[in-house]
Amino acid sequence: MKLHEIRPAPGSRTPRTRVGRGIAAGKGKTAGRGTKGQKARAGGSIPPWFEGGQTPLHMRIPKLRGFKNRFKIHYEVVNVGAIGDLAERGAFQVEGGGKSSKAAPITINQDILRAVGLVRTLDKPLKILGAGELSAPLFVVADAFTASARAKIEAAGGTVNVLEVPTSPSAALGVDDQAPVGPATGKTGRAPKARATAPAKADEEPVAKGSATEADSDASTDTEPVAEAEPAKPARKGQAKASAASETTDAEATGTTTADEVEDTTATTPDDDEPSATGETEPAPGDDA
Repeated sequence: MKLHEIRPAPGSRTPRTRVGRGIAAGKGKTAGRGTKGQKARAGGSIPPWFEGGQTPLHMRIPKLRGFKNRFKIHYEVVNVGAIGDLAERGAFQVEGGGKSSKAAPITINQDILRAVGLVRTLDKPLKILGAGELSAPLFVVADAFTASARAKIEAAGGTVNVLEVPTSPSAALGVDDQAPVGPATGKTGRAPKARATAPAKADEEPVAKGSATEADSDASTDTEPVAEAEPAKPARKGQAKASAASETTDAEATGTTTADEVEDTTATTPDDDEPSATGETEPAPGDDA
């Protein structure tokens, strides 16, 4: 056998039927679609849910009405009567051998109930209902209890423990509840500012301002001359004469000259441009000597 002699198995492949090619081909005229009708036309496909015009199934069936709570908790429920029957038959063995005694309460939780067949799964929370009677003291641990179930368990000498899911993170076991060692921060994450520094600044500022004003006043008194001080204008002639007399007496006592004396001295000194008393004039720069 050679490569070009290989053929598929007989009957595994058949040629495509060519329809509409005349009577001799066997599929001429109607091309296998029959005579007339919806299925004989091109594009006359019928969906699988079509029921010939009658009311379809998805319209005939009743619809789910009302409100469905998405947050409803679905519990695995067990009655206290079923737990009491198994406890009397010795299904809950106490560690150390022997059947359950009335002195020590038997611990019941979801794992134990699943082992004896009262609970199907551990994925749902456990709820204890109050149907039935209970005589054995039990220590029952579950996620929820009805009021009647709690009363019957406690009346038989047992106790109830409700498993609560913590809403906030708690400290690990063995760790003391102490304040953090780091700096205390507020809501904004920043450390609070010290309040003791504010009064100190308030006390220091007046002293600094007072020293600055004193230094300015000393500097102004040292630099300003006495002659530049302009006295206030008197309102009356009598007051003007009295102030002038007081200024002269102060000037004589201190030995300083007032502004009026300075004007008098400047008036008596002859200038270079004015003619002298003898009538001589200075020659101009352009004249010959």
